[in-house]
Amino acid sequence: MNRIRTVAVFPTVFTLANLVCGFFAIVVAARVDRPTSTDIPAEVDKISFVNPTRVMRQLDPANDTHNIMLSGWLIFLAMIFDALDGQVARLARSTSDFGAQLDSLCDVVSFGVAPGFLLVKMCPAFAYSHDTIWLIAAAFAACAALRLARFNVETATEDDHMQFQGLPSPAAAAAIAGFGIMFYELRRDGTLFVYHEELDHAVQMGLPFFALLTALLMVSRIPYPHVVNQVFRGQRSFGHVVLLVFAFVAIMSIRWYSVPVIGCFLVLYSPLRYAWERLFLKRPSHDPIF
Repeated sequence: MNRIRTVAVFPTVFTLANLVCGFFAIVVAARVDRPTSTDIPAEVDKISFVNPTRVMRQLDPANDTHNIMLSGWLIFLAMIFDALDGQVARLARSTSDFGAQLDSLCDVVSFGVAPGFLLVKMCPAFAYSHDTIWLIAAAFAACAALRLARFNVETATEDDHMQFQGLPSPAAAAAIAGFGIMFYELRRDGTLFVYHEELDHAVQMGLPFFALLTALLMVSRIPYPHVVNQVFRGQRSFGHVVLLVFAFVAIMSIRWYSVPVIGCFLVLYSPLRYAWERLFLKRPSHDPIF
């Protein structure tokens, strides 16, 4: 047995922060009680970020919609720490097998268990009469674990990480957590969306099946681009930067709805392109789908 002599402190702190965010996402989602009817949860007030005291008062732990939204944002915060720990390790020249294994263990919690648990809690219209949602959530967590284990075994140290085999688990978790953020806007008092109740109910009924598709895409071998590296890495044209600025403005203007839309786009774009190339362009593929 080889003993670990030293551990890179700074990257490890970021990795553990990812785990802590995922853990608290589960804790916050656990506040939501089992649904007793198919009714949409009570509406909530819109959060104001002007007064910090008011913000803390508005984040009422007894309110289911608030807790679902908070759990979703905690998963996104875990994604930030997950993206930073690798960058910090490379900058400090302290990458190691220990860090890679710890990162995957934390990712199982933050991007497998946490979004699966949140899925059950934010779909009362489905969970009230269908215990199947627990099986779907468990399958999501299991596929996240399988995908992370395969990534550790198959990825070489010299890989440039510009492309993945299968949907990355953080992107899959973001696609699920984004709907928790959207539900907050749909259910708040004074929402401007006219058909918010109809959309809320439709998303609740369809989201478990979308989560099952997302789980299958995680363990597939369909190529997915590394969005962060391909968009932000290296030298880009001036027009590329201008486009990013305007995209950021558009996203922030409808941020409550843009998050799940972007998540769904990241999940579905690659398999749709893969199917188009194989079925219509007749491009051969030498790799199996799974």
